[in-house]
Amino acid sequence: MTTPLVLITGIDADAMASTMIGLQWDAPHAVTVRHTIDVERQVLTRIVSDVAGVVERTHVDLDHACVGCALREDVMPTLERLARDGRWGSIIAHLPVAAEATQVCRILSSDHAIGSVLHVAAVLAVVNGPTARNDLLGDDLLRERHLHTSAEDSRGVAEVHAAMIEYADTVVVVGDIDETDRALAAAMARPGAAVVTDHLAIDVAALIDGRRQHEEAEAWVDPAHAEPVGLVEIGEVWTVELRSDRPFHPDRLMANIEGLGGGARRSRGCFWLPTRPGTMSQWDGAGGQLSVGPCEHDTLEPHTRILVTGIDDGRDSLQALFEQCLLTDDELATRGVIWESDHDGFEPWLGPARLAA
Repeated sequence: MTTPLVLITGIDADAMASTMIGLQWDAPHAVTVRHTIDVERQVLTRIVSDVAGVVERTHVDLDHACVGCALREDVMPTLERLARDGRWGSIIAHLPVAAEATQVCRILSSDHAIGSVLHVAAVLAVVNGPTARNDLLGDDLLRERHLHTSAEDSRGVAEVHAAMIEYADTVVVVGDIDETDRALAAAMARPGAAVVTDHLAIDVAALIDGRRQHEEAEAWVDPAHAEPVGLVEIGEVWTVELRSDRPFHPDRLMANIEGLGGGARRSRGCFWLPTRPGTMSQWDGAGGQLSVGPCEHDTLEPHTRILVTGIDDGRDSLQALFEQCLLTDDELATRGVIWESDHDGFEPWLGPARLAA
């Protein structure tokens, strides 16, 4: 029998701590472990406690302060050690602020040694209600809020926070939240995920007794997600799926990339270019910041698919802009010869182009 693990993620330390404390008091025989990263001092701090008080408080010097090092050197070994100890019936893990749960879940799904004593019951994404809209659609960088997890961490707050919600089983709101902002979080969440607007009203027993559907969560955040989503409207919030089997025209995409991926929206998915036949690229944007890079799923039939969530009135123009960037019928018929150069402009992000035969 394995020990259930509840993972808490978020970008607001106070909201995450409030959620952890609430879970601890309502979970019988639970132990909590909270990790924090001090990037400047290169120190990882671990605090383990149960209802009787602090069990251990440890500072770990890291050769390189980052989430990967923290997971490898302390987070995963600590979770395994607590599960093997046998004193507690469940573990509640407060991950470092701005650290996503993906690596922990993937390790537990593939590592049979630790998976034999521990399983993920649920992943929680904690939202601070009063700042939710700016946290999900604003253009702040983690570094600007002193939330970066390494010296090289250049991620945006919205990019990280949206990804946490998309991967979570339960979205937990702490503090008052506007109805549109609540709908925004719900629109980003995986279908079937719970959205709890009172962190003290969580059914902790049901949470711990559950078992995370890892494959469903991975499928939802997959850039090449196969199941169509279509158009979803929740109050003022909309989500539109832009999908085609055609590639983008490199020049038109470059000219219009800000219109497609910019603004106070969340966008994610995959695309392909005729200069890179058989290869898909990943699209990841939030709060006006966009990242593109190689996509792991290049064995699939190439297709273009971007899921966009917003609250502005530009949804219809977005669809038109998307279609404008796709290859036309004539270009599809001649795409092997219309590029006279072996460059497409995306080399800084995608590496060397390979012209279509």
